[in-house]
Amino acid sequence: MGDHALEYMTGGTVVILGQTGRNIAAGMSGGRAFVLDLNTAVVNTEMVDILAVPADQRENLKAIVSSFHVETGSEIAAALLANWDTEISRFSLIMPRDYAKVLAAIERATKEGLPVDEYIMEVAANG
Repeated sequence: MGDHALEYMTGGTVVILGQTGRNIAAGMSGGRAFVLDLNTAVVNTEMVDILAVPADQRENLKAIVSSFHVETGSEIAAALLANWDTEISRFSLIMPRDYAKVLAAIERATKEGLPVDEYIMEVAANG
């Protein structure tokens, strides 16, 4: 992955198992990125936070790495999967702040039986 990885990303999921260049996540407004051995000094944190991988997303990440291993025979993926419970700690999650707020609003609206679109607009207007 070269310079400016994830630049202007608006959705989806990315998993990076290799090195990156500078200015990661510049303008990233949506989606999520799981990065192995992230060098936090090269992340543009203007719009994103760098987090540990949440417990509820670990199986999804494992499934993506596993699929990548099956499709490519990646030795890096194989090594990660062989000791997953330890290796998971090497990953960081890059999450846009505003996107995280939208996801939280969707989850809350769903739990409370509120109209999701209306609740998101209310959160956007009132913070």
